[in-house]
Amino acid sequence: MSFTVSAGTAPRVYSWQHGSMLSALEQSLSLASTGLSEVRITDSEGRRYSPATLYQALFGPRPAAPAARAA
Repeated sequence: MSFTVSAGTAPRVYSWQHGSMLSALEQSLSLASTGLSEVRITDSEGRRYSPATLYQALFGPRPAAPAARAA
């Protein structure tokens, strides 16, 4: 199965092909963290996911960040 990662808004939309879901997820999370907009992962059957949605489907909810400790 192949996966396409796309990011940006028209007229500047960039896309990359990946052979594995995990490499597509890794790149999409990286792109989203750098501030690119409209980051999406599309599988070879046309299903579209946001990075957060695909992460949750694979691994469940992300753990909450630890609370800051008072000094």
